[in-house]
Amino acid sequence: MGKHMMGEFEQLVLLAAMRLGTEAYGVSIARALTEQTGKEISQAATYLTLKRLEEKGWLDAKDGVPSTERAGRAKRTYKITEAGLEKVRDSRATLLGMWEEVAEQL
Repeated sequence: MGKHMMGEFEQLVLLAAMRLGTEAYGVSIARALTEQTGKEISQAATYLTLKRLEEKGWLDAKDGVPSTERAGRAKRTYKITEAGLEKVRDSRATLLGMWEEVAEQL
């Protein structure tokens, strides 16, 4: 296992970014998570997590073209890195293995 453990919300953010592809930006990720989980996901929590995932090297961010509708700000999109994909795969394998071990108890 690598240096950093992946938290549940980090995993959800990475999966949402993967699913959204070129439309993966903070607001769309928070919206997708709210729809998927049925819980209100704050944009602040989403942006903090996106920043942390960038710092860990699991996401890359790219600023788009500034627009007048965004008061001259650029939309920042996110894409999972190879290191992020590896973390997601490792996490999935670990969880599936653990679920198999307890499946008979369910």
